[in-house]
Amino acid sequence: MFGGNLVWFVFWGYQLFIVLAATGYLLGATQSKEYAEPEWYVDIWLTIVWVAYLIVFLGTIIKRKERHIYVANWFFLAFIITVAMLHIVNNLAVPVSIWGSKSVQLFSGVQDAMTQWWYGHNAVGFFLTAGFLGMMYYFVPKQANRPVYSYKLSIVHFWALIFLYIWAGPHHLHYTALPDWASTLGMVFSVILWMPSWAGMMNGLMTLNGAWDKIRTDPIIRFLVASLAFYGMATFEGPMMSIRAVNSLSHYTDWTVGHVHSGALGWNGMIIFAMIYFLTPRLWNRGSMYSTSAMNWHFWLAMIGIVLYASSMWVSGIMEGLMWREVDDQGFLVNSFADTVSAKFPMYVVRGLGGVLYLAGAGIMCWNMWMTIRGYARVTQPISAVTPPAIDTPAPATPAE
Repeated sequence: MFGGNLVWFVFWGYQLFIVLAATGYLLGATQSKEYAEPEWYVDIWLTIVWVAYLIVFLGTIIKRKERHIYVANWFFLAFIITVAMLHIVNNLAVPVSIWGSKSVQLFSGVQDAMTQWWYGHNAVGFFLTAGFLGMMYYFVPKQANRPVYSYKLSIVHFWALIFLYIWAGPHHLHYTALPDWASTLGMVFSVILWMPSWAGMMNGLMTLNGAWDKIRTDPIIRFLVASLAFYGMATFEGPMMSIRAVNSLSHYTDWTVGHVHSGALGWNGMIIFAMIYFLTPRLWNRGSMYSTSAMNWHFWLAMIGIVLYASSMWVSGIMEGLMWREVDDQGFLVNSFADTVSAKFPMYVVRGLGGVLYLAGAGIMCWNMWMTIRGYARVTQPISAVTPPAIDTPAPATPAE
């Protein structure tokens, strides 16, 4: 890695940012902007840390010995640079006082809304999509022990995604003061975005050609395939919800919550779990994870949890949208807002159950990581046939990759 102690600065600096942001929420020191709540002093600190992150990444790329830059690195570079640009522009503000924790935004009204959703949607696009596609293009071929299905398609996927995603934000502002041409532009680019997104999904899945049998035996492959399936589903649902006619029913409802969490828990969460299971034995020089059975339990708890969580929010959201637009024969609304809240209660119980299952799976993963890191050896023979290992005896190590 380039930068020496700059790497540690990025790590601890980002932890400090998280603490400042979280305490700001509790103390009411926020800008009241979605995905951009931290106040000006926290934003400045995050900018410094993020630029240091970019320096570390670029420096490492520049000093490389391998001439070729693999596509995963292009996705990471686009993620870092674009998030920096989005963060700086959307958080332009004038502090009320040097020592105060409040500021006045540079933009106001519809300009502020437009800038916010240019930022907000692309924070999802580049943080939660481009960055994670970088992970996907590394870990899927690595774990499957297969070359990526089409390297040319991965390059097309990269440039199409980078060009199209940046225009999609205005679809969040249908039926607002934003001019129709601007929200239509966002809608059109969102629908077009479906194609490169599915190209990336298919590229990841087709990488498993000749290795599909590993889904039955390899929990990490199972997590990766599930993440790609949720990526495909979320990137179809999003463009569909950006269409003005669909958006009139879905917007401000729990349907949006279901869409976001099927992507966040399914696509982002599952690939994070796969990455952790891949890296943990290698970083601590262990032969494998402590318990494959625990990995399987984690997978199914997470899958069932996501399905319960997302499907309950889809049902709740569509019901909510239909109740809001229901009118009597004289044109008056039939349902009050309180009526919709009451009707949603059963779906929220299911949602809560799904969340508990997902969290339980993550808890099992933490236990499995701890046992692996501590080096506890699995006892696979009858107890009488082996000598119990000492508490801190590490499992047999395998050569690092």
